[in-house]
Order: sequence, then C-alpha cells, then structure tokens
Amino acid sequence: MSEANKENRIQGEENFWVSLGKDMLSVVAVLIAFMILSKLAFGLWTPMVAVESGSMEPHMQVGDIIFIKNIDRVELVTNEDGESSDYESFGNYGDVILYRPYGQEGVTPIIHRAMYHVEAGDPMWENGPIAPYSGYITKGDNPVTNKHFDQEGQISYHVPVKEEWIIGTAKYRIPYLGHVRLLFS
Repeated sequence: MSEANKENRIQGEENFWVSLGKDMLSVVAVLIAFMILSKLAFGLWTPMVAVESGSMEPHMQVGDIIFIKNIDRVELVTNEDGESSDYESFGNYGDVILYRPYGQEGVTPIIHRAMYHVEAGDPMWENGPIAPYSGYITKGDNPVTNKHFDQEGQISYHVPVKEEWIIGTAKYRIPYLGHVRLLFS
C-alpha cells in the first residue's frame, strides 16, 4: 500500500470519528433545546407522559403521549366546577391531572380527572368516609373500568389527592407515539 493510500485511509477514519462526534453533539444540542423550550412552555423539563392503561378511554388511549403543564402554571378546574362554567378538557368537564399516588416518588403517576375538591372533615362522597385532609377526588373517564372514584379503590384509598401530589394538568395529546416509550418500560 502506498503512502498516499495509507494517508487517505487514515484521514477517512478520522473524518468518520469527527463526523460521528458532530452528529452526537447535534443530537445533544437538540435535546437540550427541547428541554429548555419545554421548561419555558410547560414549566417541566420533561412535560410528556405515555398513557399506560385504558382508564381514561375514550378520551386518552394506551400509547398516547400527553403533554403536561406544571400545576404552578394553571388554575385547576374540577369536573364539578367545569360543569357550571362549561370548561371542557379531553372530552369532559374539568381538568385531567397527573399526580403521584400518596405523594410517593418513584411510582408511576396516575392521570385521571379531578372530579371535585373536598375539605378536611367533609365526607369524600355521599355516605362516604370523612376526608382526613383537604384535597381532590379523582376518577378515570372509562365507564367500564372506572365506575368508582380512585379514593374508593386501591389507587388512593380513602385519601383525597393533596395539591402537592399533583404534577400538572394534561393539555395536549399525540396518539400512538407513546407506544415507543412503553416498549422500554
């Protein structure tokens, strides 16, 4: 092999690594720009969640990507309040919220509708247990799988959702794109 051929081969290998490095830096720059824009627009570094269950059907399907706006940037409207003001979100009155069950970090957040707010000492529903503190009563929209409030079942048993447990409210939906995310769960 001549010296010129060796030099061209070495230069080609260097160009490959330089090109790969530039490509990687471009991807990182796009991700950082996306995160900054997300923080500015939604108040969260990662404002998207993939819907993992059918509890919000027919308004949200398994595999949908939902954009969440930070709770500090919205005025939460419950289903009860939405009925009186005609405010709808995702096909029903009131906001759909993303919250941490029992406030626990590291568990899958729940995305359900805020039905109404209860005060400490009031019954959580008609003939229901007394609320130990103020918070929200929540429920999925699916009439088959979610016939009862979350507080009647295992999700948030006999405790309302505290405001500090709420991450944000659902604002936009992109169908199907979340299936890619769910593959890695």
